[in-house]
Amino acid sequence: MTILIKGGQVINPATGMDEVADVLVENGKVTKIEKNMKVKAERRIDAKGCYVMPGFIDMHVHLRDPGFEQKETIETGCRAAARGGYTTILAMPNTKPVVDNPDVVNYVHNKAKTVGLINVMQVGAVTKGQQGKKLADIEGMAKAGIRAISEDGKSVMNAQLYREAMEKAKELDLVVLAHCEDSNLVNGGVVNADANAERLGLKGITNSVEDIIIARDIMLAYDTGAKLHLCHCSTRNSVMMMQMAKDRNVQITAEVCPHHFTLTSDDIKKVEPLLDVEKNVPLDMDADTNFKMNPPLRTKKDVEALKAGLRDNVMDVIATDHAPHTFEEKNASMKRAPFGIVGLETAAPLTYTELVLGGYLTPMQMAEKMSYNPAKIIGIDKGDIQPGKTADIVIFDPTVTYKIDKNEFASKGKNTPFDGREVTGKVRVTIAGGHIAYEE
Repeated sequence: MTILIKGGQVINPATGMDEVADVLVENGKVTKIEKNMKVKAERRIDAKGCYVMPGFIDMHVHLRDPGFEQKETIETGCRAAARGGYTTILAMPNTKPVVDNPDVVNYVHNKAKTVGLINVMQVGAVTKGQQGKKLADIEGMAKAGIRAISEDGKSVMNAQLYREAMEKAKELDLVVLAHCEDSNLVNGGVVNADANAERLGLKGITNSVEDIIIARDIMLAYDTGAKLHLCHCSTRNSVMMMQMAKDRNVQITAEVCPHHFTLTSDDIKKVEPLLDVEKNVPLDMDADTNFKMNPPLRTKKDVEALKAGLRDNVMDVIATDHAPHTFEEKNASMKRAPFGIVGLETAAPLTYTELVLGGYLTPMQMAEKMSYNPAKIIGIDKGDIQPGKTADIVIFDPTVTYKIDKNEFASKGKNTPFDGREVTGKVRVTIAGGHIAYEE
């Protein structure tokens, strides 16, 4: 298909381009970027007033497939991603079965190709069954096409085993995506350990739960030379340690999620118990579980540090940690409901509203952290829309203000704390590999 994108503000971090121009897409590639192009095309898209950016790349997505298709499938996850402006996503391995061997990697990759919407890259588990006892078939999964390993949802608590995994990752040129959590310190916590935990009568999770493992993993990466990427950083000390590690030339990058730079624990809403109609007894509910995620929402000081870290390029990536759950799972108490919220369809407007309009990022930095930097970290030839490159493009309208409506989500998951929140900025069109994956 030939697509002509007319009159948008082309923002391409790879070349530093930031100007109004037309973009011509032919046979899946960007072929020309010029002003006032006069060519015939099968599709002509008016992008006046919009940003034309490289398609977003999400380094942290839970597709739940195989094994938990009631929460999400590869198809619904890809549709949600395309609606959010994403053209490439990395799928985490905590599925059923766990992605710890080439067969499950091939299952996901083949199913994603059948869906044919966007590019899905499976991440391999660090240990077999994510049990933390024996390394997974990392080499076999690398041959099947993984570019990263992760024990996402938990940390490998055996430091020697994790060191061996990092050594293997360095040997195979893989990135280690680290969920940093000292499981021994969690101690039943479900929200941040602060005055709000006391207000809600819930056990708290301290910043040290995250910070201790970040420090350990930085040391292991320094020793082994592995490429380490810290997932969903939420504490002010994570920013400090990132800066120190970069100063020591550790091969390290880090991501921040929109919920962690937008919300604090003050935002957690207490709810009145609903009535179980069948049993005529109150349901076991104490707070809105759409605010339950791991790591938890932290304090204003943490949020400000994360924003400053993104502004100052200490933190490299904005990722979603998209974690869909069913209504039934989330319709429970904070103690019983699973951690996680959806994020693919809200990340771009939240980033634009909170960080660009908030004065922390420029639109160019937004494109860097949502596309160009993830591509560089993973080592893929994407995040760049200069002529000759694959046509992975998002057309983002920065002028429209509206309220997020979870009922419009393409994802099966509706578990979001942002339902009804007013934002500015909307994905109008997503082009993946030269075909239109989403159009408003």
